[in-house]
Amino acid sequence: MSFGALSGFDSMAVFAGECRDATKSIGRSVLIATPIIALMFVLGTNSVVDLVPKDKIDLVSPISQALTLGTRPSDPGANLIPLVIAAMLFSFVGQLVISFGITSRLPLVAGWDRLPPEWFGRLDPKRKTPTNSILFVGAIALAMALGGVAGTGQQEAFQLLQNVAVISYALAYLAMFALPLVGKQKKILKAPLWLQAASVSGFLMTTLYLVLAVFPIIDVPKPLLFTAKIMGFMLGCQLAAALLFYSYQRRSRAHLAADKAVEAVAR
Repeated sequence: MSFGALSGFDSMAVFAGECRDATKSIGRSVLIATPIIALMFVLGTNSVVDLVPKDKIDLVSPISQALTLGTRPSDPGANLIPLVIAAMLFSFVGQLVISFGITSRLPLVAGWDRLPPEWFGRLDPKRKTPTNSILFVGAIALAMALGGVAGTGQQEAFQLLQNVAVISYALAYLAMFALPLVGKQKKILKAPLWLQAASVSGFLMTTLYLVLAVFPIIDVPKPLLFTAKIMGFMLGCQLAAALLFYSYQRRSRAHLAADKAVEAVAR
């Protein structure tokens, strides 16, 4: 829960170019938002646990479940439940739009840096949108959705999809937290001690999440199959990404060597 609540601030860097004085404004927003988000998670979780038996909690919609069990039809607040659920739906849609907008631009900038094939970095000639990157992320999301719901119940499918998505996010966080500790920065000779301490804390928490995320928190018919699905899917994704990266880099080096040879002959 801590990793899910406190991750995502770094994604604001995608929109940093649209911010005025991004360094100060984004940093200030993180300091203001962090205690508010932590308090929301703590109070929200306590509300659900107090109203719903722990073995009956609906992972898909725990808030609407708590609202239903915490009110009676005669209560004045019961009339507000449909409005609250509607607001939650709009919030979920907005969150998904932002998440998809961010993730679909990560392969784009990787393509600009010539890490994967340049196909990822191409823009639509008319609309200037990352069409190829959007199609790629959409296809991966569809594959995850179909693979997660195959042969599983609603609760198990929800946790499978959620855990696989956040594990992918957490792997990037491990690399981010490792950079101030073992990375070779060009502009900063050595990270300050406070940044190293924060990176160690973040690295350990992310590692703990990765360990716990492969196990179900609900009763499932085959817990080992649940773990095997998550680990198998993530391993397959990492192997496919590594194969794509190294095959493209090898072809790029071969083309570069050929171009240099042609240039040397021309001279």
